[in-house]
Amino acid sequence: MRKSDKDVIKMILEMDYELNRIQDLDLLLEQILFNARKVVSADAGSLYTEENNRLHIRYTQNEEMEKRLKPGEKLVYSQFNLAIDDSTISGYCALRKTTLNIPDMYKIPKNRSYSFNDWYDKITGYKTVSSLTFPLVSNQEKVLGVLQLINKKDETGAIVKFTREDETVITHFASVATMALQRAKMTRTLILRMIRAASLRDPKETGAHVNRVGGVASELFEAWARKKRMSDSEITKHRDTLRIASMLHDVGKVAISDQILKKPGKLTDDEYKIMQLHTVKGGELLGDTESEMELAAL
Repeated sequence: MRKSDKDVIKMILEMDYELNRIQDLDLLLEQILFNARKVVSADAGSLYTEENNRLHIRYTQNEEMEKRLKPGEKLVYSQFNLAIDDSTISGYCALRKTTLNIPDMYKIPKNRSYSFNDWYDKITGYKTVSSLTFPLVSNQEKVLGVLQLINKKDETGAIVKFTREDETVITHFASVATMALQRAKMTRTLILRMIRAASLRDPKETGAHVNRVGGVASELFEAWARKKRMSDSEITKHRDTLRIASMLHDVGKVAISDQILKKPGKLTDDEYKIMQLHTVKGGELLGDTESEMELAAL
């Protein structure tokens, strides 16, 4: 059934609220892509973020392909990046800060600077037809990323082109997503700076390490929660808090003396007990009862 204007407005308001609740950058990016697809009935899509003047793919979703997976499995996709130039669709949108609505990716006029790379379609058997690609641009006119939505479906499940109304809806959604993205990037920056301070004391406590810890904790929780039949909204809420909290699991090491923290040999029983106090010290640092980050102190 076609969504009415009232349904679309209600959906956007609910999405605005949902996106502004998410604090973790990675979970926010995943949810931005999901919600963008949902609001315009797109079967698939990808999200890129701008890093060092290139677009790096961060998430991809594809409902048709996901139906082929076993329970608990997720899509696997290649990590790659694109130049911000006219040669690709996403690069073009980022460079020119404009939206591209393409009815058929296989019928892009030859005189266009960008083209469609059909390698994914060839290796998976999935046919990409319609696309809607748009940049996420901050109030300071900085491109934070690009969203590409693929294969809009009508009420019968047939693939159709994205409409002018879809472009209008996505323009509003993009502004909301961009503000949420800026806030989450700021939160991530603050967390990594805290971790960097801890790494001055313990070189093993790197940004890459804590990102892995956060990712593993998040995935383990989701697998457990789905077995418990937890609702999607509850899973998203708890994954968000758990991911950030787990990234801060060792921040209390800043309170442990170098004689113990950097001791090359085995710790004595007394030294080990002192080392264990880093969890208590971390709790004292993060134990704010008015913040969800209190979970990191537990």
